[in-house]
Amino acid sequence: MPRHLKRGLDASAIKAADAKVRETVEQILADVEARRDAAVRELSRKFDNWSPASFKLSPPEIERAIAKVASRDLADIKFAQAQVRNFAEKQKATMRDLEVETLPGVVLGHRHIPVASIGCYVPGGRYPMVASAHMSIVTAKVAGVKRIIACAPPFKGGPHPAIVAAMHFGGADEIFVLGGVQAVAAMALGTETISPVDMIVGPGNAYVAEGKRQLFGRVGIDLLAGPTETLIIADESVDAEICATDLLGQAEHGPTSPAILLTTSEKLARATMEEVKRLLTILPTADAAGKAWEDYGEVIVCANDEEMVTEADRIASEHVQVMTKDPDYFLASMQNYGSLFLGSRTNVAYGDKVIGTNHTLPTKKAARYTGGLWVGKFLKTCTYQKVLTNEASALIGEYCSRLCILEGFSGHAEQANVRVRRYGRRNVAYAQAAE
Repeated sequence: MPRHLKRGLDASAIKAADAKVRETVEQILADVEARRDAAVRELSRKFDNWSPASFKLSPPEIERAIAKVASRDLADIKFAQAQVRNFAEKQKATMRDLEVETLPGVVLGHRHIPVASIGCYVPGGRYPMVASAHMSIVTAKVAGVKRIIACAPPFKGGPHPAIVAAMHFGGADEIFVLGGVQAVAAMALGTETISPVDMIVGPGNAYVAEGKRQLFGRVGIDLLAGPTETLIIADESVDAEICATDLLGQAEHGPTSPAILLTTSEKLARATMEEVKRLLTILPTADAAGKAWEDYGEVIVCANDEEMVTEADRIASEHVQVMTKDPDYFLASMQNYGSLFLGSRTNVAYGDKVIGTNHTLPTKKAARYTGGLWVGKFLKTCTYQKVLTNEASALIGEYCSRLCILEGFSGHAEQANVRVRRYGRRNVAYAQAAE
């Protein structure tokens, strides 16, 4: 039975906070839908103190922003994008169009068709999330999306140069300096100056995630990627310093970011809690990381690896860092996670920034039913069918007619019957071949 040495906020407190977020987002979406550009400008001024002549950057403005980025930083951005692009291309290569003759004269198939237009949100409130531009824009480009627009909030009174560079080199067709729910709403619903898109992607805070949730259906979304989550699975093969560092390294995202240690070693668990205290006295981002650890941090001791797998699947965390004697056991056994980081040589920061896998991942237990953003999210797998012979149409028609009558759909049945009458009964040889 797992034992909690530390717990976060209880479920009722989290539920109350979620309700407040939901109500605020509903109001913002309704306002943008009703007043469009006027609402977007008013909200941007209210939340970001930002109201330029145009939220969309012109080519000269993009060039000026990129010119402010150090050459080493530009090289690093391009290196990271190359890793993301390469992995996305390898993933896309596994997705092949299909056409197969399932019965004589009956051909079924599917095609992978790119979404026509997407809106990418790149967070930039507490931290400018440069890497999020790689994850959404580069991946969409590999998928073949024709129109890619991107939004990021202002940073210190203007566009963040490195984010603009990442958006531009990633392949964005339109770049807007616009943040928050108002940005997501403008891209999804459209305004006088922003043409709506078919799909919204990218991570964000609780408000952005809730905005995507409420907009789903009117537009597609990648997944509900809210405040980041990390789960560390560890045994006595690692030490407290590396566990505490990896917990706080993700908790610094913000005060609502869960960070959980799952271990078979009570000694490691208690040592890690002490090391967290020490690191919070020197970590520059201790204000956010400390609040997240206080309110959302957990430490759980399990009896063995099997119990840790069960508990990890219950938690269904966005990021799962496995530092045990046999990390591949967890790769083979776990079912619910956004992404696995196996062994102490890797860590979540590698995935967040540069290694090549996508960092837009499911949160709030969504890992129970979805994976993260990948090239396949931008591709619609659309089926088709064709019947090549009279005999095949008559055969399928007879089965179809009877099944339609079974369900009470007489109109459906007549679609089949007219073809049975027109194309005639199948011969015995054909029936035998079909069976």
